[in-house]
Amino acid sequence: MKFWRRFLVACAVGLVTFGSAQAQSPEKPHITLGVGGKPLLYYLPLTLAEQLGYFKEQGLTVEVNDFGGGAKSLQALIGGSVDAVTGAYEHTIRMQAKGQDVRAVIELGRYPGIVLGVRKSKAASFKSAADLKGMTIGVTAPGSSTHLLVTYLMVKAGLAPDDASFVGVGSGASAVAAMQKGEIDAIAHLDPVIAKLQAMDAIQIVVDTRTAEGTAAVFGGTNPAAVLYLKKAFIEANPKTVQALVNAFAKTLKWLETATAEQIADTVPEEYWLGDKALYVQAVKGSRESYSKTGEIPPAGMQSALDLLAKTDAAFNTSSIDLTKTFDPTFVRAVK
Repeated sequence: MKFWRRFLVACAVGLVTFGSAQAQSPEKPHITLGVGGKPLLYYLPLTLAEQLGYFKEQGLTVEVNDFGGGAKSLQALIGGSVDAVTGAYEHTIRMQAKGQDVRAVIELGRYPGIVLGVRKSKAASFKSAADLKGMTIGVTAPGSSTHLLVTYLMVKAGLAPDDASFVGVGSGASAVAAMQKGEIDAIAHLDPVIAKLQAMDAIQIVVDTRTAEGTAAVFGGTNPAAVLYLKKAFIEANPKTVQALVNAFAKTLKWLETATAEQIADTVPEEYWLGDKALYVQAVKGSRESYSKTGEIPPAGMQSALDLLAKTDAAFNTSSIDLTKTFDPTFVRAVK
């Protein structure tokens, strides 16, 4: 009798455990995720989540499609070729203005991390953003957050967005080469590209949003950077999948808080070092402050991103934007 009682109890426990596992299983375990320049430190949380096995831990297989810039990964999401994107938060605002319901579910970067550097031969004559007039400026891709930041600086300085020429230089060695070859006069980019150009003594940094101080100097306060965003329809149809993604990224942000720069360098693929591990370690140290501590975008950060779009696009209708629909905090708050 005791045997059968133990047997039935064991079965009941097994069924509860199985039911719980089933309840937590992602609806869509295979995810395609778009990104615009994965080796950049802007997207470090994505690479770390992948390399540390945190997606697999959550029952997910994540296929990463790396595009030439953030604008292209956004296009892929709207076109339906990817399920989710790690990209700039401001894209969610842009899409709402166009009637597309795209929402961020976790903040990965609390400061943009973008640096504007001027070619050394032009640095002596550069006094303010007004001196960008007539320059050829390298950005990751036209329409990306690097492009937007420079446009914002120009408009604030009294220039028109077309007072300079913009060239997409990609996200790695091609960006460094563009400056080396004299194809551009200035560059708006991210680490480790910026660290590499600094080590080569190729540029003079004139704007730096890797830190709270540098971000406040440009925006007057905080300004969110990379987030994970998806279409609202996908979020509603696959809440367990979205929670699994957020869980993986939240665990990565926690790991980042205590990991050394050397540990981070050892975790990413070696090709991300741009041929110099010590330089990559320095780049990580320079960007450490930019990563989110909570995963939540503060209201002031949302407003800052909206103001940026309003300043850089005269036709942008801010009255139609409901910022509460650009970020859904429920998944971050449900992380255990």
